[in-house]
Amino acid sequence: MKTLVICSGGLDSVSLAHKIAAEQTLTRLVSFDYGQRHRKELDFAARAADRLGVPFHLIDMRGIGAVLTGSALTDDVPVPDGHYTEASMAATVVPNRNAIMLSVAFGLATAQGDEAVATAVHGGDHFIYPDCRPGFAKSFQAMQNHALDGYANVFLYTPFIDAPKSAIVTEGARHHTPFADTWSCYKGGDMHCGRCGTCVERREAFHLAGVADPTAYADPDFWEIAISRKAAC
Repeated sequence: MKTLVICSGGLDSVSLAHKIAAEQTLTRLVSFDYGQRHRKELDFAARAADRLGVPFHLIDMRGIGAVLTGSALTDDVPVPDGHYTEASMAATVVPNRNAIMLSVAFGLATAQGDEAVATAVHGGDHFIYPDCRPGFAKSFQAMQNHALDGYANVFLYTPFIDAPKSAIVTEGARHHTPFADTWSCYKGGDMHCGRCGTCVERREAFHLAGVADPTAYADPDFWEIAISRKAAC
């Protein structure tokens, strides 16, 4: 399939882009600037597109992001430390973010003649993010089938939706993803903090996959504390 990949510049979506490039026809990478404090991730997405030899589309959603208030990713709210299974991680939810991004991506895919939109949502996202769950993906596909009825058929491709993040690391390694050239940390500092939910999940995924983690973390050992706290709960 001719496939567009929504790529944030993170480990998951860059690994997905490399997987699509190897297994299908990768047509383009699409990123969204919604005013996220870790906007530096977009530079990693642009580099992925350049590396894979496809167009890079950066969609300016800052005006929309400005009204999706209350999230630690867009507001002056501290990014919580810990594992994604902790209730505090709800502070990182940006209301309806994936639904908005997917709608734009489906429109772009239709306009460009692409057959699929791929996104790297995975099983570890389900606890916190409702728009990363299988039920959402199924319903979104049904909605798009109606929205494009008689005009186009675009498939929502979510190969990791029931898989743990460690499986993405395994797939990424299989397709030679340069993990060091991806960005996950929600705090957006000079280096990965090692303490926020996405840093903890990233470090844990490499550990479970048995793949060396090339990432430099400001606090490289905190993930073990977070995992122990998760196990205790």
